[in-house]
Amino acid sequence: MRMPKALLLGSVLLLGAPSGCTTAGGVALRPDGTPGPQECSAKALEVMRYLRLRVGDAALADLDANQIDARRISLYDGPIESILKDDMGTLEATTRLYGQVWTSGPQVVIRWYEAHPPDGDKVPICAVARLSRDQMRKLPESKPGMAILDGSVAAAYIVDSFR
Repeated sequence: MRMPKALLLGSVLLLGAPSGCTTAGGVALRPDGTPGPQECSAKALEVMRYLRLRVGDAALADLDANQIDARRISLYDGPIESILKDDMGTLEATTRLYGQVWTSGPQVVIRWYEAHPPDGDKVPICAVARLSRDQMRKLPESKPGMAILDGSVAAAYIVDSFR
């Protein structure tokens, strides 16, 4: 009995797929769907030293460049483009931050891996979105693969690794 090529190819692709839960960037996911620990690249650590960005430095950022000043925003799993509202170290306001959003857990997780200053080249960084008082918690009407948040601004914090 001959197996159709499409079925054979599909079987090979399925068997060759990794069996662990990881994202496109290779970040292992916890059981609740949030990203696990991840080291900052040596290059990002070097660039952050050069830019005088230290662990704990922070500035406000519009979480989604397409939803600035919205009272409620919808974020989806995957890439995100954010914008600094204030200067952070030598990164000036309006610097674009590029990273990844995870919405599977009880709170939204955003990690930024690149910064693009208005008059410069993209550079690697390590930063996370933080808000106190549970404000990164998804609203109950959020659906799988997305999160609705009250407000469109969070603090972008420089980190030396993602925990």
